[in-house]
Amino acid sequence: MSDAASFVPSDGDLDDLRAAARDCHGCDLYRHATQTVFGEGPADAEIVLVGEQPGDQEDRRGHPFVGPAGRLLDRALAEAGIDRGQVYVTNVVKHFKFVERGKRRIHKQPGRTEIVACAPWFDAEMRVVRPRLVVCLGSVAAKAILGQSFRITTQRGQFIPGHEYRVIATAHPSAVLRAPDRAEAYAALVADLKTALGGISSAGE
Repeated sequence: MSDAASFVPSDGDLDDLRAAARDCHGCDLYRHATQTVFGEGPADAEIVLVGEQPGDQEDRRGHPFVGPAGRLLDRALAEAGIDRGQVYVTNVVKHFKFVERGKRRIHKQPGRTEIVACAPWFDAEMRVVRPRLVVCLGSVAAKAILGQSFRITTQRGQFIPGHEYRVIATAHPSAVLRAPDRAEAYAALVADLKTALGGISSAGE
C-alpha cells in the first residue's frame, strides 16, 4: 500500500492542505468514506487535539468531533478552561473506517498500515500549526505519535518528551461514553485536560 506523501503539498497553509486532502488516495479508506475529514482550528493554535479517526457523523458532515463524542469533548474542554475555538482539532486518520450492519455504519479501528499511510497529513498539519502541546485522545492516536510501546492505562496524564512539542495523552471521549462509570471517566478526562492546560507554560522544555 502507498501512503499520502505524494498527495501532500510541499508548502502552503491549512486551506491548501485541506483542499489537497480531499483527493487523497493514500490508502483504501477513501473508497467507502463519504469524504475526507481534515483538521480544523486556528493555524496559530498552541494546543492540538488529535483523535483516532472521524466517526459516522463526522464523515457525513465533514468536520471533526461533531458527534456525541465531540459534544462530550466540548463540555470537558469548557470545564477544563480550554476554548475549543482556540485549539486545532484533528485525527491521525482522515477517513471513516466502518463495517455496515443493516442500515448502521459501525466504527472499525484503523490498522497500523492505514495509520502510517495517513501520517504525512498529520506531519504537514504540525509543520503549519507548530503547537506547543499535542493532546492525544485515545490509545490509537497516542501510539501513532508516541510509538507502539505507549500504554495509555499507565501513562495517561503524563507529559512525554522527545518532540518539538510537548505531548500528553488521555482517554478518547467515545471511551468515556462507553465507560461503566461515566461520571468517573469524565472527571478523569477533565483532570487530564486541566493538566494539559497547565503544561503549556513549560511546553518545549
